[in-house]
Amino acid sequence: MRALFNRTVDVLSGMLNYRSRRHQVLLSNIANLDVPEYRAAELTLKNVKEGNSSAMPPVSLKTTQRGHMPSRGMTSDGIIGDVELKTQEGKVSLDREMASVSENHLMYNATIEMLARKFRSLNTVLKETR
Repeated sequence: MRALFNRTVDVLSGMLNYRSRRHQVLLSNIANLDVPEYRAAELTLKNVKEGNSSAMPPVSLKTTQRGHMPSRGMTSDGIIGDVELKTQEGKVSLDREMASVSENHLMYNATIEMLARKFRSLNTVLKETR
């Protein structure tokens, strides 16, 4: 199966998983908008370098139930890398969170499109070899 689906499919499926989990975190921020002491969270990839990473201190995660989100790796073979849940300083901004949800949604759809193109090209190759 690895010969048919190269590393691109693995990376794209890992990115879909990351975008889906990030969407959950962003919606949690919006849901807790009116909670006075709530600080917004952000799910980020650790291997991505950001210009202002010192503004958000890392949060240690504790998984107490089987359904909890893991704090490491999105795929079993570590293609995507480690993820980190960070908290933001200050009050949650609805505008900022909605913009992040929109951006994440667009990136999710772009990843779906790339994956669909990969499968269409495989389908074309298989049809031409008949």
